Amino acid sequence: MRILLTRPEPDGLRSAARLRALGHEVTLAPLMRGETLDADFQGPFAAVLMTSANAARAAVEHPRFGELRRLPAFTVGDHSAEVARAAGFTEVVSARGALDDLVRLVAARFANARLLYLAGEDRAGDLAVELAGYGISVETVVIYRAVAARALPREAAEALGADQLDAVLHYSRRSAATLLRLAAAAGVVNALLGLAHYCLSDEVAVPLREAGARRIMVAPHPGESSLFGLF
Repeated sequence: MRILLTRPEPDGLRSAARLRALGHEVTLAPLMRGETLDADFQGPFAAVLMTSANAARAAVEHPRFGELRRLPAFTVGDHSAEVARAAGFTEVVSARGALDDLVRLVAARFANARLLYLAGEDRAGDLAVELAGYGISVETVVIYRAVAARALPREAAEALGADQLDAVLHYSRRSAATLLRLAAAAGVVNALLGLAHYCLSDEVAVPLREAGARRIMVAPHPGESSLFGLF
């Protein structure tokens, strides 16, 4: 299958390698890039929460990373857990799912605790509000942001225009919406909507449904292996 992959680097490179090993052709066109932000927080905290691998990457650049890395780290999924371990966090636990799974995991581990959430500027859901219902105080600190591309990469635009793609993989709602917007600006949105769209979750699929895409498949579990299992 000929796949368009818009996942940001370095995760996009890893995903492309997996897809090629499975025999697929991949056009890699990252539409987002991570940007670390200055973040100030006080403490002390009982643990660190992360819902993205980008948070772990940004934490490494923080002046207080030596302190952060010694705290237990709880991540939303296995990939973010892998990146957190590689970054140097010494104790990492994955919720192996979505935001609700992370809330349940943390609520089962802590009571009346104060936790630090290393967050992105653009995010779905409010982890602090969810955990407040369990008596857990969460300080949300925005430590990175995802900056969208201003134009569709030439290789992706040419592949769409020449009918050289079969499917697109979508990992976030924002990247899906960005792809639709940039494809419209490039005059290839109709070609894009005609492809098969494989989405990591129902939330990711929302802008595609609203735009009129008909062939949308959603992973039964919010993980890349589950996503790849759809085709």
